[in-house]
Amino acid sequence: MRKRAKTRQDDILNVLSACDRPMTAYQILEELQLREPDIAPPTVYRTLSALTDQGRAHRLESMKAFVPCRCHHVDSVPVLAICEDCGTVEEHDGGALLPELARVVADSAFRVHRHIVELRGQCGSCAA
Repeated sequence: MRKRAKTRQDDILNVLSACDRPMTAYQILEELQLREPDIAPPTVYRTLSALTDQGRAHRLESMKAFVPCRCHHVDSVPVLAICEDCGTVEEHDGGALLPELARVVADSAFRVHRHIVELRGQCGSCAA
């Protein structure tokens, strides 16, 4: 029996939320297959696409991995600080960046569909 989209999204968000590091689609798939052996990769990819479109999860472009959204981003920019040592991701509200980002691309007539900023470095625990 097929699960409804909302239930599938909740399943994937629960997997992401239970992990303290970003997860690839295949890592999520492996976790879901423990309870649901017949789940297929396209189902996970479709659900992740819906979750990122809704802003309920973020795709870390540099890592091809996903994290759950932990902030509320209405007319904002999620800023994800990725620790290169331990792999943790801190999420920050980059709303103040939005006007500047719009100004940067204004002259080129570029149409932005999604905002996300990734910063890579060391978290406070690893830098100490």
